[in-house]
Amino acid sequence: MQPFTYVRPETTADAVRAFADAGDGARYIAGGTTLYDLMKLRVERPRHLIDVTAIAGLDAIDTSGDVLRFGALAAMSDVAADPVVAGDYPVLAEALLKAASQNLRNMATIGGNLLQRTRCLYFRDPGAANFPCNKREPGSGCAAIDGLDRGQAVLGVSDACTAVSPGDWPVALTAMDAEVELLGPGGTRTLAVADLYRLPGSTPHDEFALEPGEMVTAVMVPKTPAGAASTYHKIRDRESYAFALASAAVALEMDGERVTRARIALGGVATRPWRATGAEAALAGADLTPETALAAGHAALEGATPGRHNAFKIELGARTVADALLIAAERSRA
Repeated sequence: MQPFTYVRPETTADAVRAFADAGDGARYIAGGTTLYDLMKLRVERPRHLIDVTAIAGLDAIDTSGDVLRFGALAAMSDVAADPVVAGDYPVLAEALLKAASQNLRNMATIGGNLLQRTRCLYFRDPGAANFPCNKREPGSGCAAIDGLDRGQAVLGVSDACTAVSPGDWPVALTAMDAEVELLGPGGTRTLAVADLYRLPGSTPHDEFALEPGEMVTAVMVPKTPAGAASTYHKIRDRESYAFALASAAVALEMDGERVTRARIALGGVATRPWRATGAEAALAGADLTPETALAAGHAALEGATPGRHNAFKIELGARTVADALLIAAERSRA
C-alpha cells in the first residue's frame, strides 16, 4: 500500500499553502470519484492529499448576474437541478445528467470533473508493465497505437498518444465560452476552459495548463439567449452512464430558419474538448436543414485521423453533430 498524509484545510489560502508545503506528490481532492479509482489501480500514487471539501462557500451557485458562476465544490447534481441551468441552459444540465449515475453526481464536483483523466484502457491498466503508456510513464511508448483503439480519439492525436478526453461537462463549457477561475501560489487568474486542456504532442502526460499548486475555485459561463436553443447529445454503447463514443454540445442563435451564430464542441472523438470552428463558420448565415446540418457535421470532423478500429467515429461524430443541431434548432422555435 502507498502511504500518504492527509489534511483538510478550511480556506483556499490554507489549501494552497498546504500544497506548497507538501511538495512533490501532492494532490487536491474533493469528491474523489476519479482520484480514488486511479489510486486503487496504482496509476496515481500521491504522497499527500489536500481535501478541499471543508472550504466554506466553494459550493455556491450564483445565476443572478451576467454570468453563471459555479463554485468548484458544487455537486454535479445540484448544478444540473438549478432552475436557471435546467430551464435556460439545457446543454449544461444535459452534459451533467448524462455523465454519471445519480450517486456519482451527488458526490462528484464540477471543479474536479474538469480534471478527470482519460479512460484509455492502457492508461488505466493495473498491469502497467505489460502495456506502455506515455501519459502514465513519459517516454515509455503508446500501446494504443496499433493496439485496441476502438475508444480512442480521431482528432488531436499525436505519435505519442491517442487517448480520448473523457468529459461531458468540459465539452458543454467549451461550446459556451466558459472560463475557469484558478488559485495558486501566484494568486488568482482566469483561463478559458478551452485553454485548460493541452494537446498531447510529444508530452501527453502534461495534460492541463495549470501552474504547480493551482486549484480550481469556480467556473463561469457567460449568459446568452443561445443557451435556451442548446443541447448536449451523447452517443454511447449503452444508454446508462457510459462514456461517449461521440458527443456534441450545440447552442444556436437563429433568425427564423437561418443560423446567425452556432457554437459547437465535440466529445468522445478528440484528445481534448474540441471546438468545431470550421463547422460553426460553415453554418453562419445558412438555413438549417438536415442537409446543411450533416455538412456541418462533416466539417466538424475534418482532419480526423483514424486508427485501426475507430474509423467509424468519423461518420458517427458527424451525424451526432447533425442530430444535435436539429435538436437545438427545434428548441429555438419553442
